[in-house]
Amino acid sequence: MDKIVSLCKRRGFVFPGSEIYGGLSNSYDYGPLGVELKNNVKQAWWDRFVRRRGDMVGIDAALIMNPKVWEASGHLATFSDPLVECKKCHHRFRTDDLEILKQFDFYKEHPEKLDDFLKFKKCANCGSELSKPKQFNLMLKTFLGPAEEQANAAYLRPEIAQAMFVNFKQVLETTRKRLPFGIASQGKAFRNEITPGNFIFRTREFDLMEFEYFVRESEWEKWFEYWQKEMKEWITKDLGINPKKIHEVEIPDSERAHYSKRTIDFEYEYPFGQEELYGLAYRTDFDLKNHEKISGRNLKYRDPETGEEFFPHVIEPSFGLDRSVLATLLDAYHEDGERVVLKLPLKLAPYKVAVFPLLANKPELTKLAEKICGDLRKNFTVVWDDRGNIGKRYYSQDEIGTPFCITIDFDSLETNDVTVRDRDTAKQERIKIKELKNYLHGKIYPHT
Repeated sequence: MDKIVSLCKRRGFVFPGSEIYGGLSNSYDYGPLGVELKNNVKQAWWDRFVRRRGDMVGIDAALIMNPKVWEASGHLATFSDPLVECKKCHHRFRTDDLEILKQFDFYKEHPEKLDDFLKFKKCANCGSELSKPKQFNLMLKTFLGPAEEQANAAYLRPEIAQAMFVNFKQVLETTRKRLPFGIASQGKAFRNEITPGNFIFRTREFDLMEFEYFVRESEWEKWFEYWQKEMKEWITKDLGINPKKIHEVEIPDSERAHYSKRTIDFEYEYPFGQEELYGLAYRTDFDLKNHEKISGRNLKYRDPETGEEFFPHVIEPSFGLDRSVLATLLDAYHEDGERVVLKLPLKLAPYKVAVFPLLANKPELTKLAEKICGDLRKNFTVVWDDRGNIGKRYYSQDEIGTPFCITIDFDSLETNDVTVRDRDTAKQERIKIKELKNYLHGKIYPHT
């Protein structure tokens, strides 16, 4: 993790947020390379799960919604974690940090035993006594309008799913989709996590990519298994992650979200341990049914052939974008002697091509290199580099995952070809300048 964090800051993938003011706890900004990688992951996800399918449509919803949305979803009542607070320094800890989360229900029923337990647990910061556990709501609260009054209270969304349920009927009416079909979305979510950490693994502000797939109740198991397979293929084929590092974990009843009848977590072997990467949940008809109850609007699906009205059931594949970036970087990181190589999937690499004039002080080389660079930029993300010797330039591009480096030398002026070097193999070959575009496209996007 230390190597990845260092590389991300040094090469412009991820910066600590607000660093010139001492930073902000677990706040990160994506730099020039990071935003390219992040956008490439988002684009690949949207292409795979939305654009290439006839049964999926997308929406882009507001971050702040009517508070009744969170009443209907159950977040106001249940979206909380048990925590304890130091009586002296007032630092808060989740109860699972104290290894009592699984026993918390027992201690709620037997509070007299909890007092005895906490006597043996002290604050990790100052060693002082801890309070009894209390429930702490994870939603970030704000106020709409000039007055900070409860009547004006609103929340930054803790998940992106609810907008897809709230807009279900409007999407249905405007697209005329029939079951089964899905509504997809990408965007920010916010959770006031008590113990964020491990770089961009858990932060209070994060990006999600997910869709709600609406099915008939009798078919939920078939579609659950289908999306389980599709998620695994996305992880291994699109993100290029080693399948041996992925574990599918069935979540027991006691640990599932209140809306879920079945949940599988896809867990990845991070350097800090095996933790969740993605989740797949069967949400039943919980959300649409509750939104109809609270809103008073008819949110049932009407079968166009039989006229039957019913609440569809929902399969929800949920993908954390920041965790996708982290796992992809970790799995792509390789050391080959002194050479560090990010073996990113080619379509995800921030820069697809680097262009080098062999010598920066030779105008004829620079002029041809600039023309090639400009032509390639019409189709690929390209970086220019004319600093130092060629070997160091190659190593520099390897470290940020650039798949191909093109060197323009004196032979290029006579033979109209260039040297193309492959990142993963370090092999070089001469390619005609007029064939470069097709050559690179075939390598980077072989199936298009």
